[in-house]
Amino acid sequence: MQRIAFTMKLFPGFEEEYRRRHADVWPRLAALLRETGIREYSIFLEEGTLVLFACFRIDDPALLESLPSHPVMKEWWDYMKDIMESHPDNSPVTRPMKEVFYMP
Repeated sequence: MQRIAFTMKLFPGFEEEYRRRHADVWPRLAALLRETGIREYSIFLEEGTLVLFACFRIDDPALLESLPSHPVMKEWWDYMKDIMESHPDNSPVTRPMKEVFYMP
């Protein structure tokens, strides 16, 4: 199983809205992520910079390639674009992170 980590960024003033939307994450989105093999997905907020740190586990990272074209994923990105940095296709601007230490 591989661990994947990346950062994203919220717009100022949307911390509570981000929490609210994720507290009510759509069941069909959660199902899609699980079907893709994503496990133990966490997102943390660094409140001073509004940087979001996301990490999850997945058996086959190649399966992530299908997510951007999935209608549910596109709909979620459209729902989130007003509160965070996004690309023209509404996907969040992500910055991949390289693992430099792990202690099992």
